[in-house]
Amino acid sequence: MSNPFATPQDAEDAYYDAIEEKDLQALMAVWDESEDVLCLLPMMAAQRGKEAISKVWDPLMQGDIGLDIQTKHLAWIETPELAIHLVEELVKGPGQTEAQPVYATNIFRKSGLGWKLLMHQNSPTPPPPGLHIPGMEM
Repeated sequence: MSNPFATPQDAEDAYYDAIEEKDLQALMAVWDESEDVLCLLPMMAAQRGKEAISKVWDPLMQGDIGLDIQTKHLAWIETPELAIHLVEELVKGPGQTEAQPVYATNIFRKSGLGWKLLMHQNSPTPPPPGLHIPGMEM
């Protein structure tokens, strides 16, 4: 069993550290034990349950592609047992000179085992103001 995370931020830091270090075991230790956990990565189907989440992350952790992800918090909603963090992930892959922004929502729940991740979801950021994308009129 992993050490409990004292705060949602501790769990979130451990999540991103595990990705950077390519440590699947550490990444999975952040997730809640519930089979309701959910991970939705860009351009992939939603994965429910720790086994499915582990299977989708395993090739990303085993490959030669390293990711540098810096996070910027945009909004937090926290109660004594639940925390929702909206972050902007600035993701830089191999050969990229500039980081690409991605929005992520991380939802954490507190239990007797400390704070654990229930859901991680990514989505592209909106286009810059003034950029016209056909079919995206509001």
